Amino acid sequence: MDAAPSTDRIARPTVTQRVVIVGGGTAGWMAAAALARFVPASTRITLIESDAIGTVGVGEATIPGIRLFNQMLGLDEAQFLRATNGSFKLGIRFEGWSGEGSGYLHAFGSIGRGLGLVPFHHYWLRGGGAANPASLWTHMASAQAAMAGRFAPDPGRPDLPSGLAWAYHFDASLYAALLRRHAEGAGVVRVEGKIASVARDATGRIDHVMLEGGHREAGDLFIDCTGFRALLIGETLAEPFDDWSELLPCDRALAVPGERASPLPPYTRAIAHGAGWRWRIPLQHRTGNGLVYDGHHLSDDEAADRLLGALNGEAIGDPRLLRFTTGRRRRAWVGNCVALGLASGFLEPLESTSIHLIQSGIARLLDYWPGSTLQPVEVDAYNRLTETEWLGIRDFLILHYHANARSEPFWTERRAVPLPDSLTARIALFRANGRIQREGDELFAEPAWAQVMIGQGILPAGHHALADALSADELADFLSLTRRHAAQVASRLPTHDAFLAAHCAAPAPKVLA
Repeated sequence: MDAAPSTDRIARPTVTQRVVIVGGGTAGWMAAAALARFVPASTRITLIESDAIGTVGVGEATIPGIRLFNQMLGLDEAQFLRATNGSFKLGIRFEGWSGEGSGYLHAFGSIGRGLGLVPFHHYWLRGGGAANPASLWTHMASAQAAMAGRFAPDPGRPDLPSGLAWAYHFDASLYAALLRRHAEGAGVVRVEGKIASVARDATGRIDHVMLEGGHREAGDLFIDCTGFRALLIGETLAEPFDDWSELLPCDRALAVPGERASPLPPYTRAIAHGAGWRWRIPLQHRTGNGLVYDGHHLSDDEAADRLLGALNGEAIGDPRLLRFTTGRRRRAWVGNCVALGLASGFLEPLESTSIHLIQSGIARLLDYWPGSTLQPVEVDAYNRLTETEWLGIRDFLILHYHANARSEPFWTERRAVPLPDSLTARIALFRANGRIQREGDELFAEPAWAQVMIGQGILPAGHHALADALSADELADFLSLTRRHAAQVASRLPTHDAFLAAHCAAPAPKVLA
């Protein structure tokens, strides 16, 4: 299952001979596996974690970038899904955000086909799409397959790609265990124990950590994967935390596993309720359920009743409470410390970005891996790019809350809160003539913004003028073609359950006598 260890690692001079990853879980073991694959073979990578410290584990739904990360490590897709009880994900279905009974899909992949410089949705708008918003998704193969409960990795032809894109649902604890085996097989050393103290040198950089019991671990580069505690970046280096709770006010979540869904939908559900939303994530062995809410509008007991009352089967265990503050450390890289995962900040899992932010943080660290000297200008670049990514995702999440049509006090407050200037400008640009301006390499591209805005009632007054180049008959033929293509792709796929059973069925859970 695992890729061969380090025979093709990058070999170049470096002062980073000792990397110490503090904390395990998904973030720690993702970092360990990736660094073992790519940093110089002479680098000693140590991961310190304690079995006595639990992990949050709310990141069971992902976005398509996770496929690249797994491929980079050499993980076979079918074996990965078997090992993690995983299933496929073609998008997220948002239910109730525009009132009870409403719904739309944020599907992965392409919408129709663009012509020249003009994205597809402008042709759809010119054809009267704004009068029938739901028709947008008839031009998306991923959306049609998702709602039909179908899946297979169908790439289409080189000249006519299918438009499908997919990610996964999986058990985050099993994924961390898989990555641990992979990383240790590539030479990563795991040290069991709790950190008792952190020592800094005369320049303020971290010199070593001391474990309970007296073990001392020194390093050149420290990676903070200690979760919300942020032991290194927060407690030790005192990097300020930018609080975004005025913009994203949900401050707690309850999570509980439940019985397996049948059939297994190839999408995540995000279902609005009176003071937030709840998730439903289908795995092969169980369903992940959670309720995200604002504690000022809903008590913990009320939230538990609401969550348990909405399950599609029996709960497996009791709901687990997670308290959080949305926001991020102002800098993710300070001195010789880089924070990943919850140590760097928290954005609620509304668009399944938690694991992606770990992945992108690791990729960015490899881009700026310290060479013969650690250059402050490169650290600044890392932090600037990190901030840009987080702000883009933050605005995308705020859009869901702002563009709602619910009547409860929580939701009316969301519509009234002033938006960041960046989001105000983006909405205004779309309302005018459907334009979406992607900033640099930000995560969410035109299809994502278009689906959420249209799905939640933000409709343009016009369309791109170049879309008028087609005659009326040509436009009708073009829209009909893309609609038929999406339907045909979906119709030739097997059911999601059938594909999983044939290619990546997880072992049956052990039954205790």
